[in-house]
Amino acid sequence: MIPSNVVVHQQSKVLELAYEDGQTYRLPFELLRVVSPSAEVQGHGPGQETLQTGKRDVVISSLEPVGHYALKPTFSDGHDSGLYSWEYLRFLCENQDQIWKEHLDKLAAAGLDRDAPMATTGHSHGHSCGNH
Repeated sequence: MIPSNVVVHQQSKVLELAYEDGQTYRLPFELLRVVSPSAEVQGHGPGQETLQTGKRDVVISSLEPVGHYALKPTFSDGHDSGLYSWEYLRFLCENQDQIWKEHLDKLAAAGLDRDAPMATTGHSHGHSCGNH
């Protein structure tokens, strides 16, 4: 399940994964970013996902192995908390058309445009951090 070769293609904005079985896949950076397995994107439970928009031009600025089980990309928008296990990457490779369609459907259902800037989240919207 571990790829025999991993190549970051900055120009075409894809992560290429080659496997021993002869299969080679190209995962767009945008797809990787919008389906990040991080809590920031996935939330801490069902229904807590944060739809990601405005990621078409995101690039992977660095890619680090995590032990022998995952890759940790740092994206140009600063996102770096997603650990992509080898199993998750292979799942994305084999199902990327369906996953992308589901993402676009979720955006449409929420009335969001793929290229819209992300709504800012944080502590500036009336949330108290105990410092008021």
